Amino acid sequence: MSRGEKRSAARLAAVQALYEMEMSGKGVVEAVAEFEAHWIGREVDDVEFKPAEAPFFRDLVAGVVQEQRLVDQKVDTALAKGWPLVRVEAVLRAIMRCGAFELIRRSDVPARVVISEYVDVAHAFYDGDEPGMVNAVLDSIGRDVRADELSKRVG
Repeated sequence: MSRGEKRSAARLAAVQALYEMEMSGKGVVEAVAEFEAHWIGREVDDVEFKPAEAPFFRDLVAGVVQEQRLVDQKVDTALAKGWPLVRVEAVLRAIMRCGAFELIRRSDVPARVVISEYVDVAHAFYDGDEPGMVNAVLDSIGRDVRADELSKRVG
């Protein structure tokens, strides 16, 4: 598996861990340990969970929790007026939080890669308009926090 594939798997696992934390009330340490021990790189109920880049996975989950006030503020600002983050379904909320955190704090990852990756994660869970919503929200956040990078033309 390439580093990119392991990072993609880490993003998906981070979204799932954040969702699990929100639903169960588990803390970061417990949720990360559970995912690393029982999910990542294993097959559970005929579903294969690909190997993930563990440090990147841990950074995403812990970072979203540590920076949640800033992350939620950025996502709220990017969402349609009158549609606060708390009204967004939990998995979608986890996707947007992870993507926003990565855009804000992981400048080592190109903004377009971050946006594309989380749109792909959204496609793993949704068939409707949600991936487009993720794209719009993360693009807006990216243009706010990485304006110089996203204003450049590709190609």
